[in-house]
Amino acid sequence: MSDAAATLDGMVDSGPGLRSGATPLAVRMRPRSLDEVAGQRHLLTPGSPLVALASDRSGESGSVSVILWGPPGTGKTTLAQAIARSSGRKFVEFSAVTAGVRDVRQVMEEARASRDLYGLSTVLFLDEIHRFTKAQQDALLPGVENGWVILVAATTENPSFSVISPLLSRSLLLTLELLTDDDLGVLVDRAVDDPRGLAGRVRLEPEARAAIIRLASGDARRALTALEAAAVAASQTATEGTDEPTDVAEPVKPEITADVVARAVDRALLRYDRNGDEHYDVISAFIKSVRGSDVDAALHYLARMIEAGEDPRFIARRIIVLASEDIGMADPAALGVAVAAADAVQYIGMPEGRIPLAQAVVHLATAPKSNAAYLGIDQAIADVRAGKAGPVPSHLRDAHYPGAKRLGHGKGYVYPHDDPIGVVPQEYLPESLRGAVYYEPTEHGNEREVFARLAKLRRIVRGGR
Repeated sequence: MSDAAATLDGMVDSGPGLRSGATPLAVRMRPRSLDEVAGQRHLLTPGSPLVALASDRSGESGSVSVILWGPPGTGKTTLAQAIARSSGRKFVEFSAVTAGVRDVRQVMEEARASRDLYGLSTVLFLDEIHRFTKAQQDALLPGVENGWVILVAATTENPSFSVISPLLSRSLLLTLELLTDDDLGVLVDRAVDDPRGLAGRVRLEPEARAAIIRLASGDARRALTALEAAAVAASQTATEGTDEPTDVAEPVKPEITADVVARAVDRALLRYDRNGDEHYDVISAFIKSVRGSDVDAALHYLARMIEAGEDPRFIARRIIVLASEDIGMADPAALGVAVAAADAVQYIGMPEGRIPLAQAVVHLATAPKSNAAYLGIDQAIADVRAGKAGPVPSHLRDAHYPGAKRLGHGKGYVYPHDDPIGVVPQEYLPESLRGAVYYEPTEHGNEREVFARLAKLRRIVRGGR
């Protein structure tokens, strides 16, 4: 075995100054204070509730409980532990998966005793609070209400649906965001160099670093897990063919390359730069495949974006635009499907979010197509920009304010609901635009019916013109 590989293997197993190798890198690298936290800067500004909670050692002002809501790997547990360490408070950690009502009540009693006997406040971190039943959440109320504990609860699900109202009303709801690529880069670089992490014993190639960040998709735990797996894979690669010790002054560090990362995570690394040409090329191909009604190609490009770590919210936004721009009134339900998919992704996160995204893509790709509404609004905007707005006809102007009727506002207006068919001859456009046509429906899908109805409506409204 080479010296480099031996050094890395020793570090992974039980390197000097490190915890046991059984402890994952993501746990070893957990920030010890709020200053080390990467990302979530909107929650860590001076004077914010989390900063106040961490900095108040007296417990006089930092008694408010908080609920941290965000996707996995965004730092909910990290923030809770950093608060406990920074504030010097007693820290108790529960998982809603394993804790019961009896456990909660025992913590409450111990917390009350610690406060009354020693003046020590307790931070109770409850992970996955959405898994607690109503009865279990009710057991938290006395301790939170009386200040026996400062509850820091974490959830990946919308607290409005998963946390009881009395607990919500006694807590601050703080929303965590997916980490940016820059945030993940800070974490990866720190893990490579920090004695608690890989201690500088590997060399991380720029392409491999970018691949890890891309695969993480805003999830810090996923990034560090991939880095750790790649470090082990690099170590194993370095040992191949080096059974005998090498006589070198300084051991060569194992290199983590993009290929090593791909092998370590068992996933092909797609050429994809979220800010580069590939990003624009793939999303362009995706849009054109949906527009062209090729559902298989649309799913292919959707899969490429998902696997490359594209922000699912970006994909969802493009699907919403597609629903109106390329389908529109040919299938009015398409927009509702697209918006529902976007809401679902926000609600359940990834990887499950791929399923409603795929459903929306299939719906849109197989739906009849029409860009008539899109063309109509653009033509109307063009006329407005060209100065063809014109004054609003007097009979359409607001006649409710004092003196409006003396100015002729509303005079001659015909109320359509008073007509047996609900449509009356009446001029609605400004004089300069009389007879203008913006919306011209196709005969595709639902617009076939709209086409026939609109022709009748225009004949009546425009008095036979």
